[in-house]
Amino acid sequence: MDSITSFETLSPLLLPLSWVFLYLAGIILLAEGLNRITTTDAEVTRKVVHIGSGNVILLAWWLNIPAWIGIGAAIIAGFIALFSYFIPILPSINSVGRQSLGTFFYAISMGVLIAWFFNINQPQYAAIGILVMAWGDGMAAIIGQNWGKHPYQVFGSKKSWEGSLAMTVVSFLVTSLVLLGVEGNIWQTWFIALAVAIIATSLETFSKLGVDNLTVPLGSAAISFFLIQVLL
Repeated sequence: MDSITSFETLSPLLLPLSWVFLYLAGIILLAEGLNRITTTDAEVTRKVVHIGSGNVILLAWWLNIPAWIGIGAAIIAGFIALFSYFIPILPSINSVGRQSLGTFFYAISMGVLIAWFFNINQPQYAAIGILVMAWGDGMAAIIGQNWGKHPYQVFGSKKSWEGSLAMTVVSFLVTSLVLLGVEGNIWQTWFIALAVAIIATSLETFSKLGVDNLTVPLGSAAISFFLIQVLL
């Protein structure tokens, strides 16, 4: 009876989990294809995974995936990212010798945010944190590396004003879109989006060794959540 009950509990989740699995598999296959059969820069393929995997939070939100599944998936992704850091099983995720555990921190931040906000039925804040990291940091890297003409350094980390501006603008847009859908077109939406954009850019600027993959999503989600409590 226990096994029958367990199956009946899990069976409604099989279809949504299949969609999530297929989406993530497609992202990894796309990145690996770009990495292996084209001359695409390795950093570009990593950003394909970085941005694409972040979008899975929208699927989890839309499909109402339980928190425990998201946490478990984040733990598994963290182990894969850590393993790939030392052994190049998936070059599109990490490269051997690359002095960054960013992908590992990224997975951990997803697990923490899902555990925090899905369990209190406030998944929009998990979405803000993860999407700011996925799109904001991803576009900052792409624009900074390709069009960054005005470099600067912070604690030895090379940045560009173009990349930082991209981080600010994209973070503002991502946060605005999520809050518009949940809270509506009110002044608090725009104020919080601006605050998140500035804080996320600052955290990304002052982070080293990939730790921004932890500080940016957690910081963005936390500030948006607490400002909503104060301002509404």
